[in-house]
Formats: sequence, C-alpha cells, structure tokens
Amino acid sequence: MTAARGFPAFPPQRAGARFATSWWGGAWVKAMEDTSLDHGLLRKGRAYAKTGQVGPITVSPGRIAAVAESEYDTVVRVEQLTDDAWERFLDQVAAKAGHIAALLEGDMPHDLVEAAEDAAVPLLPAVGDLEPECSCPDWGHPCKHAAALCYQVSWLLDADPFVLLLMRGRGERELIEALQLRDGPAASTAASTVVAAGVPAREAFAAGVPPLPQPPPFDVPFTPPALGPDPEAGLVNVAALGVLAASAAWRARELLLRGRLPELTEHQDRVRLAADHDLDAGGEPGLDAAVQAWRYGGAAGLDVLEAAWTPPRQDLARARALLEAGWEGEAPLTVEAWRNRWTLGALQLRYGRDGRWYPFTKRDGRWWPAGPPERDPAALTDPEGSNTLSGSSVKYAL
Repeated sequence: MTAARGFPAFPPQRAGARFATSWWGGAWVKAMEDTSLDHGLLRKGRAYAKTGQVGPITVSPGRIAAVAESEYDTVVRVEQLTDDAWERFLDQVAAKAGHIAALLEGDMPHDLVEAAEDAAVPLLPAVGDLEPECSCPDWGHPCKHAAALCYQVSWLLDADPFVLLLMRGRGERELIEALQLRDGPAASTAASTVVAAGVPAREAFAAGVPPLPQPPPFDVPFTPPALGPDPEAGLVNVAALGVLAASAAWRARELLLRGRLPELTEHQDRVRLAADHDLDAGGEPGLDAAVQAWRYGGAAGLDVLEAAWTPPRQDLARARALLEAGWEGEAPLTVEAWRNRWTLGALQLRYGRDGRWYPFTKRDGRWWPAGPPERDPAALTDPEGSNTLSGSSVKYAL
C-alpha cells in the first residue's frame, strides 16, 4: 500500500508571492480555476493560501487534505490511475533514462507527459478532475478553503513532481521499484537511485539526534465520569478504558490533521468526553445542556452557552446589518438585546467569539442549544424547522 506524505503548514508569504512557478503546477491551478464558477471565492482562496490559513497538508493516493482556519476539514479528491494505466505510464518512463532522472531532480519533462497522454494516461488534471469537499457552510465549488488548499499544493508540485504521481496512486519509491523490474535505459538509473537513497548506519549514528523537548507539566490527573461497572469488583473498568482509548485516538487524529491539540480546561474536557462518547451526565447540573452545546459547536459552542461577552463595536454593526437583512414583515417587534444575545420570546440568538451565530430556545426556564451555528443568522432555524428570523416580524433595537 502506498504511504501518505505529510507536509508542514506554509507560513504567511511575502506580498507578491506567486503560485505555480512550474508549468505542471500551473496546469494544476488551471484545472482548479477552470472548474470554479465564483471568482470571488478564488480570490479569497488565494488570500487564505498566502496568509497561512491552511494547516499541515497530507497527500495520499487520490486525496489531499488539510484543516483550514483551524476548524474546517478540507479535502480535494483526484482520480487515481488504473493498474493498466500505470503499466502504460511505466513503459513510457522506462523508455528513456532521462525521464526518471528529471523527476528525481524535481522536473516534469514535457515529452514524458506528452508520451503518457499518447498512451491514454492523463497525468495532469483537467477541468472536472478535482472534487473538493469541505466541512464549512460555503456551497462554492470549490469553497475558499478548498481553493486555498489547491493553491498551496501548487507549491508542493513545484518542488516535487512525485507529489502529483502520489495523488494519481503511486509514490516515488513504489515507482522506482517497479522500474527496477523492467528492461530499458531507466532501469539502471532506478536501481542506482534505490541504492543511493540509503544512509550508512555509521554516518547516521555519528550525526546524532537533537535533544527531545521537555514534556509538558503534569498536573492533577483527570478522572472521567463513572460508566457503570461495579466499583466493588476491583476489576479494570473496561467501558471506561474503551472511552479513553477512543478519546486518545481522537486526539491523535487532531494532532495529525492540525499539527496541534486544542488546549482544554478540565471542565471542557469532561464535556467533550461526555459529548463524544454518550456518557451519562450523572446528575451534574447543567452538563446536559453543555454536552448539547459541545456537539453543535465544540469549545466555541460551550463558551457561548456559559459566558456572555460584549463584541467589539464593528462586530455589533455587522451583526445589526445581518440581523436586519433577515427581518421580514411589517409589524415590528422590539427584540431584547444584551451584550452578545438577542432574544425574541422563547427564541434567542447568541453571537460567538468565533464570528458565528448560535440558536437557543427556552425549555423549562432554561436556554437550550437549538442547532448548529451559522455565519448568517438568517439561515438559522428553530427546532420545528421554520426560519427563526424570516418567519417573524422583527425590529432589532441594538
């Protein structure tokens, strides 16, 4: 199985930084841009790419992935070559030793791509070959996050054309080992490459390794809520162990995708565990609402539930514009506004520190999270599915 390759996040670039300085990187960008119907989203994607708002990138067969804006899982899928297509491509590479040498030097020869196309093997993507996906609420194709990811991938392609071959289904070493099994001028080049790729053990040990960083300070260990087995049995709590193992897997995934772990308080981590693993609230006051808030919005959703705050003046002005844009009807009704909360009867909208709107509804005298957040408050719905704003005649007095 071909292994995936990980690349660290690109830092913010200097003004005037270019995308795709190589001709094959340019073909990649063109395939993405020609698919888009919204040049405004492409412009935002270029800005996101240059300002470093895309996390570490993982490239694997048929897939590139990253986390954008520290919260949106973004994937672009690329069609993989069939086994027959790879055989035809390897025939073209093996026919000329300069092909593999050029690839190893970071160049994609024009004649290799042309020969591959003549053999019905499309190396470079065309219009419609890239399928973007993103967890953000934007319906663009691609959205600004997927566009930013594609623009940054053009930098990877500039530096190493084997990245493109990996997307199509085969990695560098897999390609070289396949060439070793063939006859032709490229076979000896491939064989010598494999031999030269290693490092003598004596040199590796002589180089040494840098000192490892100190581990983070260890405070009071966190104890998750009890999960049911008889504590008097004196046995390992298998259910609790399963929860902790699943939690560790989640944290490992976060570390791989985002390059870091979110810093959570003990309370936040307790709510996270309960939300992710359907743990019993155990009678803890307010934990049921906290769990629901976490499921809708994570740590930001929990913060909106538990803390009121005063947004900056410019955010309040933007909030007023968005709220008024969602207001329809002729019979105005004054809405109670306090800090980041706007209340209309049993409905409430709360503006989060992450710039999203969170809907709440009143149950038994308590405000309860009523759905996932939205960037546009007019898109929010109440628990019955009707639009919270456009179905009401509302005049916001902010």
